[in-house]
This record gives sequence, C-alpha cells and structure tokens, in this order.
Amino acid sequence: MSPHLVTPVNDADHVAGTADAPITLVEYGDFECPHCGRAHPILQQLQDRMGPDLRLVFRNFPVRESHPHAEHAAEAAESAAEQGEFWAMHDQIFEHQDALEDEDLLEYAAAIGLDPDAVAEDLDAGAFAGKVRDDFMDGVRSGVNGTPTFFVNGERYDGDWRDPAVFERGLREAAGRSRSGA
Repeated sequence: MSPHLVTPVNDADHVAGTADAPITLVEYGDFECPHCGRAHPILQQLQDRMGPDLRLVFRNFPVRESHPHAEHAAEAAESAAEQGEFWAMHDQIFEHQDALEDEDLLEYAAAIGLDPDAVAEDLDAGAFAGKVRDDFMDGVRSGVNGTPTFFVNGERYDGDWRDPAVFERGLREAAGRSRSGA
C-alpha cells in the first residue's frame, strides 16, 4: 500500500476549491525548492482546467538544509493567511522564488495589500513557526521526504506532474482508484 496522509484535510489547511470536489490534491511544498517552483504554474493550469473537480491544499515542508529561506517564507505565508491572503502570498513567493530575504517577503506582503509591519512582527516573534513545524512533521509521518510531494484523495501520488495533461490524467486515475477502493 502506498503512503497516505496521516492527517486528513482540515480547518488548519490552506484550501482552494470546494470540499465536495471529487479530487483533493494535497501538496507538501517548500517555497524555495526549484521543483516546487516549476510545479506552481502547472498546478495553476490544473485549477483552471479542472475547475470544480479539483480542491488544492498546500502544506508547508521547508527543507532547511537545502533552502535556508524556505522556513521564513512559509511563516510569511502563514502570516498572510492570518490577514486572509494565503494564496496571494503563496503566489507572490513562488513567482519571486529567487528573492526570499525577509525584506523581500515584506515587499510581497505590501504588494498584495497586507500590513508588512504585521508580517515583520510575526516573523520576528516566530508567531507561525509552530504551524510550519506541525505541517512539516505531519509530512514526515505521511512519508514525505522531498518536495513537492503530492497526495490524491489521501494516497501519495508518485506519477508524473511535469506535464499538465499527464498530471490531470494521473489525478483522475488515482482518484478513480481511491473511490473504487482499488
């Protein structure tokens, strides 16, 4: 049996799409990971292509050893979530992945209409370090060992994600298997 999500999608998650979507795609991602950066526009295409059939969930999995800015980027995104703008900040960070110093993160916050001082205070205080750590540890318990790692309807997806058409087909097939119990 393939690895599965230990913690089901819940109110602590960042969700785009409706709960009744037939396909729930959970991404464990790292804002500084180049592979996650390549996956970002592909996921956006899938959201456009699949519409109400897809619910996208993002969970933080910063790999500090390889990506020293990833943890603060995740905390900044969590701070943005507190102000109601997780997905806008998520997109800003991925679209500017080559500049993730704290000053850059505050500029992105301001660019999407957030209070950058509030984000700075949250970063300085480590206000969301626990949330990021919880996501990371949940990923470890679910078998995540690199990014991006995807789960479809709770089961890990190890298929190709680099081509939107192939990824969509893989998601639909995986979702069909999970619904049939195969």
